[in-house]
Amino acid sequence: MLGWALLFFIFAVVAGIFGFLGIASALAGIAKILFVVFIVLFIVSLIVGRRRVS
Repeated sequence: MLGWALLFFIFAVVAGIFGFLGIASALAGIAKILFVVFIVLFIVSLIVGRRRVS
């Protein structure tokens, strides 16, 4: 999931360099959403992992 967020971030930077502002903002928005999803899933996996060990 983090890989997808980084990929869309790179696309956003490249699109920004070429001046496609609409595409750059859309890709940056997708990257932000994927990053937040990754963080939430990471925290959930930490909590679930702790419960199994205990």
